[in-house]
Amino acid sequence: MPASPSFDIVSKVDQQEVDNAFHQAEKELSTRFDFRGTGTSIAKSGESGVTITSETEERATAALDVFKEKLVKRNISLKSLDAGEPRQSGKTYKIDCRIIEGIESDKAKAISKKIRDEGPKGVQAQIQGDQLRVTGKKKDDLQAVISLLKAEDFGVALQFTNYR
Repeated sequence: MPASPSFDIVSKVDQQEVDNAFHQAEKELSTRFDFRGTGTSIAKSGESGVTITSETEERATAALDVFKEKLVKRNISLKSLDAGEPRQSGKTYKIDCRIIEGIESDKAKAISKKIRDEGPKGVQAQIQGDQLRVTGKKKDDLQAVISLLKAEDFGVALQFTNYR
């Protein structure tokens, strides 16, 4: 007997596209006239972090908007960007951002509960580390679960992979 149909719910980000968005934002900040002389810059910090610095809070926020715009153009959900508030550091303002990957356990539990409560009967969701595996008897039930989850906002960018 063949295995039950299943798919995985993951939250992944293409790091190459994040790098491309970062470099495009960096280039735009260095060439745009409204950022000249404001000490505005964007720099990588660690594996998946970005730090935006500027002399004024408004320019730092505007630089963050430029970075968000580049992420959207590269098909990266803004739900996977965790941007902090502008904070003063000496004479400059800094915004720390990081790219979030994986589904945290509390969000995974919320997704699993949603599938149990509102999904079709006979569909199970198992939490496997930072992703979920959903299995069911019929592929139509799995399609219904995907539609159900797309309609809901869990505060994390979801992708549906390994559909078989």
